[in-house]
Amino acid sequence: QVQLVESGGGLVQAGGSLRLSCAASGRSFSNYAMGWFRQAPGKEREFVAAITWNGGNTYYADSVKGRFTISRDNTKNTVYLQMNNLKPEDAGVFYCAAVPARYRVQIGNLPSEYDYWGQGTQVTVSS
Repeated sequence: QVQLVESGGGLVQAGGSLRLSCAASGRSFSNYAMGWFRQAPGKEREFVAAITWNGGNTYYADSVKGRFTISRDNTKNTVYLQMNNLKPEDAGVFYCAAVPARYRVQIGNLPSEYDYWGQGTQVTVSS
């Protein structure tokens, strides 16, 4: 089992940047694929980015490709989401999620495919 705590959210102007972090506690962080999802008010939780257990493969929603970068540091049990050129439509609560997926190359982009979730961090983008 793994516990996840997000940080780094806040208020930023359109065109600005934020870096989200998700710290994991528990055992064997490198056994898990990690994902970032966001949820805007009144909308369903949607996929943003994911990374395989060793960082060898990354996946992005089309809406964030070229602007967001997911990475992980298994020595620090942390996954990051660097968000550049933020747009008002990027706003919402950002959640990190984990699923046991050691050695897997393909990982999912549906919330139901992830087993563990953090509490979320709010991102607000002003126009």
